[in-house]
Amino acid sequence: MSEKNKIMVVCGPTAGGKTYISIELAKIFNGEIISADSAQIYKELNIGTAKPDIDEMAGIKHHLTDIISISDPYIYSVADYVNQAGECAENIIQEKKLPVICGGTGLYIDHFIKNTKFIEYAGDEDYKKKLNELPNNELHAMLTKIDPKSAQAIHVNNKKRVIRAIEIYHVTGKTKSELDELSQLESGRYEFIKFGLRYNDRELLYSRINKRVDEMIYKGLCDEAYDLYKNGKKDDIIKTGAIGYVELMDYFDGCCGLDEAVGKIKQNTRNYAKRQITWFKRDENTIWIDIDADIIDNPEIIIKKICEIY
Repeated sequence: MSEKNKIMVVCGPTAGGKTYISIELAKIFNGEIISADSAQIYKELNIGTAKPDIDEMAGIKHHLTDIISISDPYIYSVADYVNQAGECAENIIQEKKLPVICGGTGLYIDHFIKNTKFIEYAGDEDYKKKLNELPNNELHAMLTKIDPKSAQAIHVNNKKRVIRAIEIYHVTGKTKSELDELSQLESGRYEFIKFGLRYNDRELLYSRINKRVDEMIYKGLCDEAYDLYKNGKKDDIIKTGAIGYVELMDYFDGCCGLDEAVGKIKQNTRNYAKRQITWFKRDENTIWIDIDADIIDNPEIIIKKICEIY
């Protein structure tokens, strides 16, 4: 038996049921939750990020939510996540509890599992400003010439990450993919047991997404977003790229109606789910839990399956 401390991971697409399942598993195995969600890190974004409230947490301690403000000029990086998740995991283990990673940000999860040590380098702000003036497709084409491996992994519309990868090459003379390979340690400190929630019927997942967006609107997402908008936080919202908030900025600007904005939220969330599914299915070490119409409303069956495997 491995002498490494165990960490459980529950991952999968947005609206897939990860939050409830991970909390119930934390109850069963005396655990605490470490969030792996790049939107839930923001203090001001609650309803639209499906951040669990006090009742939903059910007494289970959660880590790495509400850690920065949308107005913070500091950009929260993957390296920050890996370092902070590691600290949280160590503290949880010292308390004789099980760390349970829960989230849909595959980049966070993968680098934490790999125990990546990131190469530090001095940025070039003037160069980044010049890059920011270029359109997304031109930037992505530039990255493809420099570092095709990174270009394949980074979506053309993820301008921040594309620019970062180009800047890395500009500053260090090495590509991001080269540095990523150099930064991997031979082995980590933990034994990870990674469970992925898989929807073979994509329409079943999309139905859940549409329903959840409607519930968010009912719970007051528009009011939450408008409070930020009227307080001059529109640019900060756009900077986060948070689905559910960015689309409502157009509605508040009068560029579209509410129904159209809600439709865009649903479509963008479905597109995000597609990207998550593509990302997670690459990992051969994931233990997949298939979710179909028979068990989608019975998470206890899913939890039982995970417990039997664990």
